[in-house]
Amino acid sequence: MTNRRTLLKTMLGAGALAATGISMPSLALADELETLKEKGVIRIAMSGAYPPFNFINEQNEVVGFDPAIGEEIAKRMGLKVEIITTAWDGIIGGLLANKYDAIVGSMSITPEREKVVDFVGPYYRMSRGIFVTKDSKIKTLDDLKSATLGVTLGETHEQWARDQGYNVRTYKGLPELMLELENGRVDAIVNDDIPVLLAISKNDAPIKELDVDLGGVADQAGIAIRKGNPELKKAMQDALDAMQADGTYLEIANKWVGGDIR
Repeated sequence: MTNRRTLLKTMLGAGALAATGISMPSLALADELETLKEKGVIRIAMSGAYPPFNFINEQNEVVGFDPAIGEEIAKRMGLKVEIITTAWDGIIGGLLANKYDAIVGSMSITPEREKVVDFVGPYYRMSRGIFVTKDSKIKTLDDLKSATLGVTLGETHEQWARDQGYNVRTYKGLPELMLELENGRVDAIVNDDIPVLLAISKNDAPIKELDVDLGGVADQAGIAIRKGNPELKKAMQDALDAMQADGTYLEIANKWVGGDIR
């Protein structure tokens, strides 16, 4: 099988459980699908700070791969979309508090998260990457032991870095992470590789990926919904499967990411 990272870099040549401590929610009294159909709208949440997957453009619109996926799924369910941006470290808590109906924000599927929410998908796969400035003296994972790593608060990469015993500094999203790295306030950043590599290519940023083995595919991104909603989960999964089968998914991926990331 062709190395995924090689494919990604060729393509470029042409985003810890945030809700740790949240108790298991009680099962919904009734499936929410019918309620959503009555309202005609599904509210989906994301950080809005994870380009090109979700970000706010110059017209103050939330755009990117995630909103496009969410909007297409909703359209196939006969629903309109309301996009809500919120801080990543509290996003699961907001879902459980009924502030929105789903999280379509590049959320990694983990056993910890599956204890409190259900997932539709996965709708794409990602690899963990460590990035440093081009003139950095950091070459190996051992070099990171004396370094400061920037991570997004509440992402699985934060927990991974802490588990390794690294010195961690947390931030709100990828743009801030990259700025802190370029300005020398952190020595390295840990993030999903795709958005960072795309940002490097687009902005000619003086950043490179550390050539180390982190074990291949780190995570799969899923759409989180509240537990106890099998009909809603099936309707969303059926819509996702259909758009992947008929080529719509690939069109969206080509537009926002530059290639297939399933």
